[in-house]
Amino acid sequence: MYTAIAIIVLVIFFLSSAIRILNEYERGVIFRLGRVINSKGPGLIILIPIVDKMVKVSLRLVAMDVDPQDVITRDNVSVKVNAVIYFRVIEPVKAIIEVENYTYAMSQLAQTTLRSVCGQAELDELLSAREKINTQLQEILDTHTDPWGIKVATVELKHIDLPSEMQRAMAKQAEAERERRAKIINAEGEYQAADRLAEAAEIISKHPMALQLRYLQTMREMSAENNTTTIFPFPIELFRPLMKFMDVQGKKENDK
Repeated sequence: MYTAIAIIVLVIFFLSSAIRILNEYERGVIFRLGRVINSKGPGLIILIPIVDKMVKVSLRLVAMDVDPQDVITRDNVSVKVNAVIYFRVIEPVKAIIEVENYTYAMSQLAQTTLRSVCGQAELDELLSAREKINTQLQEILDTHTDPWGIKVATVELKHIDLPSEMQRAMAKQAEAERERRAKIINAEGEYQAADRLAEAAEIISKHPMALQLRYLQTMREMSAENNTTTIFPFPIELFRPLMKFMDVQGKKENDK
């Protein structure tokens, strides 16, 4: 009876040590007497107790926050930059045997790469060309982590913290830029208005009656308003002989 109980205990111990169940997103790297056999999974896996050892590796996409880094840009501006990295394990065996802790190694590599890349860019480029910086970071990290069996999918700059003095300077610059645009637009409007007036004067000089029609139109617009002013139109042509007489008198005075 004691023998049967011992056998049952041994069988239970064997099954608990030999049977492993891995989820769909997991793989198990099997070490047999210290040597890598292969990666197995998902599903049911049977190990040899004491001889085999299994290390689980997740193949899901990992989102890792990169701590804020103090960076001095190429134009000597001190900023704080943080980012987020999306990566996944492609080859579980390499991720286990090539690096001691791939998550910690990825974090340290991301911090140093972020400082290096952002330090080579100017502040304006860092603020306006984020896509370029993100692509450069992704390429560098992917190149370094490829021997680890890790694929870097995306790198995104999250926040760029500027000093308060720099924020005020940028606000003044933006305000000055808006004032410059407003003055240019105003000057352009004045130029176009003057150009149109010159064209109108040329047309009126060729067709004097156009001035009389414009005069009548102006009076019609004024009479359309609610006012008590009475306007009597007076033909401008009646003054034309007087204007010619004044011109002749002026020429005589100049001749004298």
